[in-house]
Amino acid sequence: MKWTDTQRIAEELYDAHGDIDPKTIRFTHLRELIMALPEFDDDPARCGERILEAVQQAWIEEAE
Repeated sequence: MKWTDTQRIAEELYDAHGDIDPKTIRFTHLRELIMALPEFDDDPARCGERILEAVQQAWIEEAE
């Protein structure tokens, strides 16, 4: 998985962390959770606020 796989990342986060409210997560924590996903393999330096916003929005939609 790469940073651009926002929908897949959101699905994996929902499955792994269903107890977390994605509306209230801090971007620093979100970034850590993404990088800890077993299939995630991308350069941490390629992550930016825009990507984290997209992942967060997809996770919110997945949770609803």
